[in-house]
Amino acid sequence: MTGLFSEVFLAALLFGAVTAAVPLLLAGLGEQMSEKAGVLNIGIEGMMIFGAYLGFVGAYYSGSLWLGFLVGALGGMAVAAVMALLCVRLGLNQIVIGIALTLGLEGLTALLHHFQFSRSYPRLPAADKTPIPLLADIPVLGPALFQHHLVVYFAVALVFVMICIYRRTQLGLNLQAAGDKPAALDVAGIDVIRTRTIAVLTTGALAGLGGAYLANVGAGIFIPFITNGAGFLGIVLAMLARGRPLWVLFGALLFGVCLSLTTAMQVAGINMPTDVIQMLPFLAVMIMLVLFGRKASLPAALGLPYERGAR
Repeated sequence: MTGLFSEVFLAALLFGAVTAAVPLLLAGLGEQMSEKAGVLNIGIEGMMIFGAYLGFVGAYYSGSLWLGFLVGALGGMAVAAVMALLCVRLGLNQIVIGIALTLGLEGLTALLHHFQFSRSYPRLPAADKTPIPLLADIPVLGPALFQHHLVVYFAVALVFVMICIYRRTQLGLNLQAAGDKPAALDVAGIDVIRTRTIAVLTTGALAGLGGAYLANVGAGIFIPFITNGAGFLGIVLAMLARGRPLWVLFGALLFGVCLSLTTAMQVAGINMPTDVIQMLPFLAVMIMLVLFGRKASLPAALGLPYERGAR
């Protein structure tokens, strides 16, 4: 087991953890904003897989990863628009609609992929990496943590942007009020429906971008059901983070380590059943729910539709 502590193993583990964490981080940050506004966005898995499919197709045919990211984000936002229409404006059950969107889009993307590529699975070229000067030269940690695609740095910077929004802006206060006391926000003259719609659309854009990153950079390929529950992990991260974006970052890295263990162990020459390793993220979810789930503070109006003037 000496390979378990080698530099090669640690570098592979950390690099894979960051790569796997980025889609979870983007999904978790988006879900956190939606939940703050009072919308339980169960459909985030569907937004991610639709963003993954459109992002891959956009990058594959245009030859531009950035166009793929843009198309993926817009695809996720389009699904979020359906969610906002049905759940925010029409007041339908958020859980039922979210599950329906997820199941429908998983089937739709699998069908579209089959008709478009048949049994072939084309790949994208490796994504360019942007090393951070000086930090990228640190042994082991430098190549693993500071030599990634620009979207990785954007996702980490977004954590601190979200912190500023929630703590220092009127939008952050409006989002908080829309989830805790929507009637009070309405009395103050702020449109609750609009506030929640903005939150849901932002969630869709981030989830779609996370899906596009997963397909275009993380895997370099799109296969049906590629998200493999990443959206649901994002929901768990948002709930356990209790409104703190920095906790979403730490949770995403923890799950990312679990997801990258398979590749890291293969690099180190350690034989362990793949199925056992793939169970680790979901085992980590259950442990975190047991330890912290009871103390998770959720918005009082989460999941409840708002109708102006209703009592």
